[in-house]
Amino acid sequence: MPSRRVPGARPEALFQPPPERQPLAARVRPRTFEEFVGQEHLVGESGPLRRSVARGHLGSMVLWGPPGTGKTTLARLLAGAIGAEFTVLSAVMSGVAEVRAAIAAAQERLALHGQRTVLFVDEIHRFNKAQQDALLPHVEDGTITFIGATTENPYFEVNTPLLSRVRVWRLEPLSDEDVGTVVRRSLEDAERGLAGALGPSGGVALADDAFEHLVSISGGDARVALNVLEGAVTLAEVEGARDATGRVAPRVADVEGAAQQRVLAYDRAGDGHYDTISAFIKSIRGNDPDAALYWLATMIAAGEDPRFIARRLIISASEDVGNADPRALQVAVAASDALEWVGLPEAQYALAQATVFITLSPKSDSVTRGYLAAMADVLAHGSLPVPNHLRSAGDRRMKHHGIGVGYVYPHDYVGDDVAQQYLPDELAGRRYYVPGDQGHEVTLAARMAEREAARGQKPRRKSRPSPPMASMSDALRPAEASRRKIAETQRGDASGQ
Repeated sequence: MPSRRVPGARPEALFQPPPERQPLAARVRPRTFEEFVGQEHLVGESGPLRRSVARGHLGSMVLWGPPGTGKTTLARLLAGAIGAEFTVLSAVMSGVAEVRAAIAAAQERLALHGQRTVLFVDEIHRFNKAQQDALLPHVEDGTITFIGATTENPYFEVNTPLLSRVRVWRLEPLSDEDVGTVVRRSLEDAERGLAGALGPSGGVALADDAFEHLVSISGGDARVALNVLEGAVTLAEVEGARDATGRVAPRVADVEGAAQQRVLAYDRAGDGHYDTISAFIKSIRGNDPDAALYWLATMIAAGEDPRFIARRLIISASEDVGNADPRALQVAVAASDALEWVGLPEAQYALAQATVFITLSPKSDSVTRGYLAAMADVLAHGSLPVPNHLRSAGDRRMKHHGIGVGYVYPHDYVGDDVAQQYLPDELAGRRYYVPGDQGHEVTLAARMAEREAARGQKPRRKSRPSPPMASMSDALRPAEASRRKIAETQRGDASGQ
């Protein structure tokens, strides 16, 4: 009986472009685990995935890692190792209908032929909740073995119910040695690489300096390295750059021309964004101006929003420096203002200045600790009542109820300070802010100690003349009277009087 066709299914295309039409990176894609480069912690001889498929077992998983580290290739190899059908869906171009169609085909394949299906979803983080939920029952009952690939943090981008049914495996950026291995194989491969009929006549000879430059700009991304290599070979061939043996010989300039610019492993909306700003802030906190400037330059070169960097500098000035050097916050705010006034590229200098100043400032998180301790009490005890003597008695009659009674005005006493309770009754005596031993906080600690000692003694009133004093409301009365008079005059003129 012929198998029925499932409407809407988008299986992997049966037609593939001929090899000469495929880019180098697609042609030399590894076909076996032995050809696979990198990720030894997963697919090395003792790697968990390698050992698992050797026993015929493959569980559902999410492969998480930077671009060009072998996620798609690894999924193909794992499916092939257990003899499963490999079905590909792109989260960018597929929806719930395509997911259900692929599931239906997998059910039919399993029922009629007893063959398992590996459903590979590239860019799984782009699936919304409904699309991810459509996978849940079929992943759980084993209808499919699900493999998702993502460059984003799956713990943020993939639904918790789906995560609970899969293992997350982290792929690391390829080392320069790994990228070099991939490039050399492509140069020497006569069947699919550049050494045979699919390459330029005579083959390719990549000089050591061009080779090292190519590897260095790849950023651990094998696909980038191969694409740049292919472009550099084309440029060199067009310009007739060949060595003494007649082989096309790309130069460093050809590599730079093919790459256009250094490839930055940075994604403003993904892990590169969060990881780099994390390294930036931790370098500032760790008093390393060289590292802080490097991460700042990385973000600027990659096109990060400079206002985001300025905001993080302001936060760091308070969170990590605080009162150890109050000028840090002023410098950070000034850098943010400079950015608004002059913009990039000139504002880079202001951001760099603030970065170095905050990095080299004495550090203290006493303000942060004090505030978070106070917030913990707020959350634990709720909104506690304000003590009566601190409450505002806007009407003198409120004092009959004890409101505003007993408040002592600190400026009437020597040192402009007098002991009295300012915290709610339930938290009286609680200490939140404890100055550190760095920078200006040493002065603050001494000042607090002096005040504490003075409060242990009998308070002394200031001996100063007490001239009559007007209240703030009294000061506004003449202006208010003038406004009323003007309003009355205008009303009279309007009525014709």
